[in-house]
Amino acid sequence: MIYLAILLVGLIVLIFLFMKLNPVFGGNPSKVQREAYSQLDNYVEGKFINQIPAKLSMSASDYLSMVRENMSGKAERHPAGPIPVSMINWNKINSEEDSLTWFGHSAFLLNIDNKKVLVDPMLGPIASPVPFAGSKRYSQNTLDIIDELPPIDAMFITHDHYDHLDYPSILKLKSKVEHFFVPLGVDAHLIRWGVEKEKITVLNWWDEIQFRGLTIVLTPSKHFSGRGIANRDTTLWGGWIILGKQTRFFTSGDGGYDAHFKEIGEKYGPFDMALIEGGQYDRRWPWAHMTPEESIQASIDIKSKRMMLIHWGAFTLAYHGWTEPIERALTAAEKAKISIVAPKIGETIPLDEKLSISHLSWWNNISG
Repeated sequence: MIYLAILLVGLIVLIFLFMKLNPVFGGNPSKVQREAYSQLDNYVEGKFINQIPAKLSMSASDYLSMVRENMSGKAERHPAGPIPVSMINWNKINSEEDSLTWFGHSAFLLNIDNKKVLVDPMLGPIASPVPFAGSKRYSQNTLDIIDELPPIDAMFITHDHYDHLDYPSILKLKSKVEHFFVPLGVDAHLIRWGVEKEKITVLNWWDEIQFRGLTIVLTPSKHFSGRGIANRDTTLWGGWIILGKQTRFFTSGDGGYDAHFKEIGEKYGPFDMALIEGGQYDRRWPWAHMTPEESIQASIDIKSKRMMLIHWGAFTLAYHGWTEPIERALTAAEKAKISIVAPKIGETIPLDEKLSISHLSWWNNISG
């Protein structure tokens, strides 16, 4: 028993040292920052909280059901073969036309008012702090896209989870990005990774600022944060509003459906385009991620003219089929008479014309 106890203590110490020394886990807000956060309504006892309290609470039967589901239905949860990335049209991206280029999951490049904006550029091969565990990307290596990217005016991060804030991607991107916009506390990760503090702007929910002619707002979402065992909810999460001369744009970030979407619509709607998460949902964590039907309702609440489903098409992080989110979203959008777009990964779509999705079911053509 003594040897077992020593072995266990040694293992715990090794894990602690690994997480402390490995930069992939990021940094932590300073004592000064935490003291400042303590004056905020959405920060209680050292943790950020949702507008309507919610927390992960699963029973023993929930965990058992996850084990069972993990052993069955795996084929539907991954594409039969690698998803191709469309040849990126850099001429279109570099034109003066407002446009959007999706890189899978929640990563995309926005060209608005001739400003290049990257959001949640998780372009790495695996959504995990370690290469031997975690969900691998469906498509070919997208890190190489960074080498071709033009200079980036601004990068926006919605929260610090590994499928949104990617260490390898930031290392390759940091010299290309003029300025970073992040929720409270997320700057600690970027600073540890070598991003200059002066290049980072940190916002709380509903903070509104101007950047090179664009209006920027961080909006609430119902989610959580954390990159390690002991730093759950020590940084904030949210969605972003980006308002240009021609395009009023919104992206939800991660989070469950709630009244904050109507509040966003009342304060800043209507929007010309909204990118709303609608994948990686599960009955065991209904507050943390929306079902596709809830995503469609969220687009109605914020008064968006068009919407696009994100948080799918790159990683398996839940137990539903990999195409189920978009298929359910298309059905719900048709019933609600909502205009929805579904571009291929790497495809650039203009933001000033109505697009049809009836002929763009590219996910049905993936073969092994």
